[in-house]
Amino acid sequence: MKLLHVSVLFMALIILVSCSKTYTGTLTERCVAQYNDAETKFKDGKYWKVKEDLEEILKSCTGTGVMEGTNFMLAESHFRLEEWIEARAQYGSFVNFFPGSPYAETAAYRRAVSAYNLSYKDSRDQTNTTLAIRDFGRFEAEYPNSALMDSAYMYLDSLSNRVAENDYQIARLYSRMNEPSATAIYLKEFLDEFPKSPRQKEAIVMLINSYIDMKEFASAKFYLERLRDTYSTDEKMLASGKRLEERITDAEKSLERVLERERKQKLRRKDDDS
Repeated sequence: MKLLHVSVLFMALIILVSCSKTYTGTLTERCVAQYNDAETKFKDGKYWKVKEDLEEILKSCTGTGVMEGTNFMLAESHFRLEEWIEARAQYGSFVNFFPGSPYAETAAYRRAVSAYNLSYKDSRDQTNTTLAIRDFGRFEAEYPNSALMDSAYMYLDSLSNRVAENDYQIARLYSRMNEPSATAIYLKEFLDEFPKSPRQKEAIVMLINSYIDMKEFASAKFYLERLRDTYSTDEKMLASGKRLEERITDAEKSLERVLERERKQKLRRKDDDS
C-alpha cells in the first residue's frame, strides 16, 4: 500500500508540474512568447536549435503577427549555418510573401549571396553562377539605390570572372586541339565581353598566335599593337610582344617562300606544256 501511495503522489506531482508549464493565454500571446524565446536563442547563436522552434511556429501560428519575423529569422539561421540552398529558398520565399517588409531588401540581397556561395567546383558547370547572376540582377532592378549595391557589384564582378574563365578555357581547349579558327572566335568574344578579366593578357597572346597559325598576319599585327598599347608599362608583356613580332616575321617569310616555290612550279609546268 505504501508503494502504491508513493506512486500516486509521484504521478500527481508530474501532472502538477506539467500543468504549470502549460501556457493558458491566447494563441497570439503563446506565439509571441514562442517567437521571443526563439529570438533570444538566435541572438545567443543557437541556430541549430532555433530552426526547430521557428519551424514549429510556422506550423501553428498563422495569423498571429509573428510570421514575417519568423520567416526572416529562419532564413537568417540557414545563412549563418552556411546552408546555402536552404537559405536561398527561404529568403526567396520571404521576398515573395513579404515584399513590403523592411527586411525585404536584406532578404533579396542575401538570397543572391546564398546563390553565389553554392558549390562551384567545375568551371564547365555554370548553373549556380547563372543562378547568382540572375539573383543579383533582380536585386539591382528592385533596389537600384540600395547601400548594398557596391557590395553587389563586387559579387557580380566575381561572377563575371567565373563566366569569363569558362569561355577562356573553351578557347584554350580549341587551341590545344589545333583549331585556330574556333580559338579566335571564342577569344574575340572573350576580349570584348570581359575586359576586366585577369585572363586578358593571356587571351590576346593566344589570339595573336591563332592568327599567325591561320596566316592572317594583318589581324595578328592588329592585336599585337593592342597588346603593346594596353600593357605599355609591363616589361614581361613587352618581351612577349617582341617574340610574337619575330614569329609573325618568320611566318610571313615562310609563307612567301612557299608562294615563291608554287609560282616557280606553275611557270615550269607552263613551259613544259608549251
